[in-house]
Amino acid sequence: MFKKYSMRFYNYRLLAFVVIASVFGLVIINSADSSFTVKQALGLIGSLAWMIIVSFIDYNRILKHYRLWYILAIILLVTVLVVGATVGGAKRWIPLGSIRLQPSELAKILLVLFLSQVLVMNKSKINTWRFLIFMALVLLLPLVLLVVEPDLSQTILLFLILFVVFFCADLPYKKLGKVLAVVVPLAVVLLIYIQNPQQKLLKPYQWLRVMAFFDPENYDDSVYQQNNAVQAIGSGGLTGKGLNTDDPTSLLNADFIPEAHTDFIFAALGEQLGFVGCIVALGLLAAIVFECILVARRTRNKAGRLVAMGIAAHVGLQTLFNVGVVTRLLPNTGLALPFFSYGVSSLVALYTAIGIVLNISLQREPYKEKDIYSYDFVDVKEYRDNRRGRRQSG
Repeated sequence: MFKKYSMRFYNYRLLAFVVIASVFGLVIINSADSSFTVKQALGLIGSLAWMIIVSFIDYNRILKHYRLWYILAIILLVTVLVVGATVGGAKRWIPLGSIRLQPSELAKILLVLFLSQVLVMNKSKINTWRFLIFMALVLLLPLVLLVVEPDLSQTILLFLILFVVFFCADLPYKKLGKVLAVVVPLAVVLLIYIQNPQQKLLKPYQWLRVMAFFDPENYDDSVYQQNNAVQAIGSGGLTGKGLNTDDPTSLLNADFIPEAHTDFIFAALGEQLGFVGCIVALGLLAAIVFECILVARRTRNKAGRLVAMGIAAHVGLQTLFNVGVVTRLLPNTGLALPFFSYGVSSLVALYTAIGIVLNISLQREPYKEKDIYSYDFVDVKEYRDNRRGRRQSG
């Protein structure tokens, strides 16, 4: 499982960006609500140690157990429906003593691993409708389980992440165009349907959030949190009001943003550190996404490329959704800001994913052509010695 690696290929930039973003987030959480600081700090330390361990585990060995990861994701999503704690009318967390596990966070990573390996093993079938329909049915199960929780935001996010993995697996453009020709009109029809008060797809609170986005004047009570978040960011100006501010005009101090340490951490950041703080935070997240994409480009192993792109999509899309919600560009979805929002489950899942990307980066040396899609990569030094020997003998 563990191999000898050349540490000069360790992606220290990605490691630094992730740690800086997490520490930055810890500072904002402490300023927004200090009662969560210790638990988040302990989760950060444990997640960092775990990420270092994962980064030295051969990701090809991890992918070898792709069936197990799919089964585990399904078990987690079913378990939360059976024994999960109901919060706000939804079952999304499994209580484990003083902490709560959110299975959907781990399931996203597990399904990226599963899909990446399946697509590589069936690379010759990816352009056939039979295979695409079969995979659609396989992946429909976890999506349905997320809808049942209900967690529509995670459902949409997971669908988009898996779509990115499919796209990066050299899905033929003609096939992609035909799929979009069906999906886009269907999405438009669903969007029109859910605006009907008699619709049956969304829960009442979900419907109110959607309607508040399209018609905020008539559904002002359901958009007040987003309105306050926009005001908080605007009040921060260029450099903000400062951390742990006692400013009586602070929307955080007045508790007008009740989820300031989780889903609306970006509002807290904007109010306290202003435009400059927001740019720094978004710059760090963009750097993490960019580094994952670079890792994907540099690896000659297609499975590693798909995993790295899936994780890049995970961080990038979730950031886009969170910031879009806080700035009222999107309906309120309840998604955390990666590496910044409070949540031990999110930290563990993200750090596991980054650990896998770090291992992919470690194995970016060229390998024998026949080993590109296999699990047993040759040792780099052995490969170079063999090449020298062949050249000398030739």
